[in-house]
Amino acid sequence: MPIFNPNTFEFISRSPAQTSRIGIRLGKLLLAEDLICLSGDLGAGKTTLVQGIAKGWGTIDLATSPTFVLINNYRRPGGLEMNHLDAYRLENAIEAEELDIEYYLSRGPLLVEWAERISRALPEENLWISMFWQGEQQRRLVISPHGKRYQKLFDKLKDLTFKGF
Repeated sequence: MPIFNPNTFEFISRSPAQTSRIGIRLGKLLLAEDLICLSGDLGAGKTTLVQGIAKGWGTIDLATSPTFVLINNYRRPGGLEMNHLDAYRLENAIEAEELDIEYYLSRGPLLVEWAERISRALPEENLWISMFWQGEQQRRLVISPHGKRYQKLFDKLKDLTFKGF
């Protein structure tokens, strides 16, 4: 069995700024109805990555963690929107279904922090990013595409990342 899975991209970020930069690259690639699932413990850098994604996507709003409001909405010129769901406070996938995930996907890209808590309520096709705390400044990101659209997104992100760092 090979050490590297060709459908997994592992990236070591050495600073919050670097985590944000990979997010910016990803954000520039997002289309309406794209689903980005983020998993990882507290302090793994999910919100830092989301801030980069939102910036790269072109929002005019400050991206913040929606832990207490569940969903933040970010806009960009032209009326497009991105939604950011924090599933930490949800008990299960049934509660997530009540939020109408499909509605938020129809409005633009959807970013889901703590996606593992509600994975059964999410579409099977997505870009999944698992994040791990490796040290005070260092984080490990493991990125996996699920579905044709996300394979293309994954390939473009790999190209941008290896060319840009």
